[in-house]
Amino acid sequence: DMNKNNLPFKALHKNKWIILDGDVDPEWIESLNTVMDDNKVLTLVSQERIPLTPEMRLILEVSNLRNATPATVSRGGVLFINDSDVGWRPFFDSWLS
Repeated sequence: DMNKNNLPFKALHKNKWIILDGDVDPEWIESLNTVMDDNKVLTLVSQERIPLTPEMRLILEVSNLRNATPATVSRGGVLFINDSDVGWRPFFDSWLS
């Protein structure tokens, strides 16, 4: 574990989160379609198959969906957040009101 702030996963924890932050690349995003299906199995280019457990969740944080295929978009929920709604200023304004 490269992140020293992460403690080991314990049985009392409910979910494991996989967070991918970056642009969608058409080369690797198709590999994630099998993970986002009901079977939740990651199939690598080498044809190795890695099953995800029911406790595992996947989040993709991207700046745009320009390279995402309709198949990828249809497998997940899309949440759009404006740049103006992120940062310290919205929290500060909310606190003032």
